[in-house]
Amino acid sequence: MRCGNCGSPRLVCHPELTRLAIAHVDCDAFYATIEKRDDPSLIDKPVIVGGGKRGVVAACCYVARTYGIKSAMPMFEALRRCPSAVVIRPNMAKYVKIGREVRRAMAELTPLVEPLSIDEAFLDLSGTERLHGMSAAKALARFAGQVERNFGITVSIGLSANKFLAKIASDLDKPRGFAVLAQSEAAAFLAPKPVGFIYGVGAVSAAKLAADGFRLIADLQRADMTDLMRRYGEEGQRLWHLARGLDMRKVDAQRETKSVSAETTFEHDIGEFRPLEQCLWELTERVSVRLKAGGIAGSTVTLKLKSADFKIRTRARALSHCTQLASRIFAAGRDLLKQETGKTKFRLIGIGVSNLEEIAGSDLADLIDRRAAEAEHAVDRLRQKFGRNAVIRGLVIERDE
Repeated sequence: MRCGNCGSPRLVCHPELTRLAIAHVDCDAFYATIEKRDDPSLIDKPVIVGGGKRGVVAACCYVARTYGIKSAMPMFEALRRCPSAVVIRPNMAKYVKIGREVRRAMAELTPLVEPLSIDEAFLDLSGTERLHGMSAAKALARFAGQVERNFGITVSIGLSANKFLAKIASDLDKPRGFAVLAQSEAAAFLAPKPVGFIYGVGAVSAAKLAADGFRLIADLQRADMTDLMRRYGEEGQRLWHLARGLDMRKVDAQRETKSVSAETTFEHDIGEFRPLEQCLWELTERVSVRLKAGGIAGSTVTLKLKSADFKIRTRARALSHCTQLASRIFAAGRDLLKQETGKTKFRLIGIGVSNLEEIAGSDLADLIDRRAAEAEHAVDRLRQKFGRNAVIRGLVIERDE
């Protein structure tokens, strides 16, 4: 038997199903799924999106995950676990394009969409039943089917009474999952989980909580809020609420992206300016593509460097006007890089743009330097039509010689 609305063989039954309206939608293995969609020969193969033996895994498919590979794992470790994996360099322009199309489909469900990243968002479908002629659960199930048919990717959906529980639910039945977690069952569900299951509780915080006798969420449930606040301040109050599945945060459609950045880890430590400069240009182009795709620009450029002894340096420069142009971002980053090179070798470099704002068409900086802006946007159009290698900037050509 299949669902009459979306055709899925999965039927969701829950006593509170028709009353829940807060959802977390997460695209399944987003980057890797897009690569498999575009190259059917990869469908049954372990695919890793990332690069370089000293880089990290940006994303991996579910076949690769059976080998224990996961996002942010060092590439050398991923390849040790699965030497047969197919490694594909990220194509951010392609991923951003699909992400925006999925986002537009979300907006047709409800205006209350809070993006978390390129491939996931919270949705509040409260009050949309009359608009869609069906409950939020059915509308979401139909949405999942439409995404798969229209874009060739799949999503997993968590439905609940608040954002915390919806996010947990979306991870319960991946891929192509649809899970429901009601407020009434949250405490019992959470009790046996370790405290690190709560978002924001990292390894250091979990160790401190364990030292104080809070190893499981059940331990936090038994604690008095006043005691937790005495020990941990506002964080104690947050833990008390989340341990019970209580989350008062609203889905915020106005939530702003704070920064856009890209970084890479080298296979060998680099100390010379020229190769660092060349890597910086490639990263700058990736950041620029994401800014343009998002219709945003920024006025602060931040350079990130990690030395061979794992110490991190960040250097920032404020621009006179906001921009999304790779040439302007690179110029600022290059000046910052010049001041840091000479005596130290680095294993990582990154570039980011912050103090963002939405723009319509060309930003002020584009108007001031119109010739450079027109040239860069022309390159973008050619690459979008014929592929990234259709136009290669001089700095990159020099690197490949």
